[in-house]
Order: sequence, then structure tokens, then C-alpha cells
Amino acid sequence: MPLDWNSFDEGSSLPELTKKPGVSQLVKYAAGGGDFNPLHHDFAFPQSKALGSIIIHGRFKYAALGELVSNWLDHGGRIRSLTCQYRGMDLPDQPMTLGGVVKRKWEEDGDKLAEVELFVKNEAGKNTTPGGAVVVLKG
Repeated sequence: MPLDWNSFDEGSSLPELTKKPGVSQLVKYAAGGGDFNPLHHDFAFPQSKALGSIIIHGRFKYAALGELVSNWLDHGGRIRSLTCQYRGMDLPDQPMTLGGVVKRKWEEDGDKLAEVELFVKNEAGKNTTPGGAVVVLKG
């Protein structure tokens, strides 16, 4: 059911989304996004060896945050802006938990807006990719 302006308040949490991309999914993402840096798919690459693993694309996590917000809206609005910062590496085949909290809800020039603080937490609970979004809700 599409998100409704009256169905959430400041402080409300978004339903969490869990991702656990494996190497095959990262290679497919590289093909779609054009980022074939071997650090994201080749365990023999010197940087991968030094880290002990390949790492998930930052843009993959950014796109996953977009999916999280879009799922929450469920056609009840649109994303006006989406941002994130890459502050930690995430590894393939390890769960990442994505979520968020509504920080602000307001009306401006006839638009119903909400600001959401977002996160991507690794299996240890560290926020590797803090972010934010502003959404515009219908009616």
C-alpha cells in the first residue's frame, strides 16, 4: 500500500532491507554500471589480496539505499534527493542491513516533504555508508 502522509511521524523507522551480494551479483552490477575495477571481483588483484577480500561497489550501496527508500514510499511519492558517504568497506557474502529514520516532516510550497537519515550497517553493526534522502509525498 502506498505510503500516506499521515501514516508516519518524525522518528518513525523505515522497514529494514538486508542485502548479501555475492561475487556473481557484483560482476553483474559491474556490467550494468561499467565499473570493472578488479577490486570488486578479482580476489587475485593485489589490492584485494592486501585487504583479504574483494569489496562491494560504493555505488551498489548507494543504489540499495535508493531501493530502500523507494520500497518505503511504495508509489506514494518520489525521491527528491539521495546522498551517502562511503566510510567503510563491505565484503561479499556478508549481510548488510539498510534502514533509516524520519528526521523531519514538513510542508513547503504545497509539497509534503520528509527528510530521512539512512544507513548501511555491516555484520558487526558499523555504519559503513551513512546517507540521507528527501522525499515528496503525493497528496
